[in-house]
Amino acid sequence: MPLSEHEQRLLDQIERALYAEDPKFASNVRGGRLHRPTRRRRIQGAVVFGLGLVLMAVGMAVPVLRPAGFPVVTLVGFLVMFGGAVLFWYAVRGGAESGEAARPSGGGNGGTGRGKPEGRSRGSFTERMEERFRRRFDQ
Repeated sequence: MPLSEHEQRLLDQIERALYAEDPKFASNVRGGRLHRPTRRRRIQGAVVFGLGLVLMAVGMAVPVLRPAGFPVVTLVGFLVMFGGAVLFWYAVRGGAESGEAARPSGGGNGGTGRGKPEGRSRGSFTERMEERFRRRFDQ
């Protein structure tokens, strides 16, 4: 259920007060680096996957590394490889989701002549919320 205009205005006021009072806390709450997919995270996932693949191959190739006939190193390699694949998957998947969330919904600046052009819509969270409020108010 969408917020009413009054509720949206109150929420924006609270948010601005929070940013003014404690910007460091506000930036941590807004969305930390853990949720933001980065190129580095994808590279880390690929490297961990490769390390797991190497461990798995070494565990299968070297018979000394199989105590009691159980391929422990191979199993550990598989688990590391799986972890790298999951890390890579979340980095790629998160990039697609955040790209969709960053796109403007609807007709850019609402046809009012105010606000930013559609191509420059990637601002801070507060700028996006203010633009959204303006579009709602002008409708």
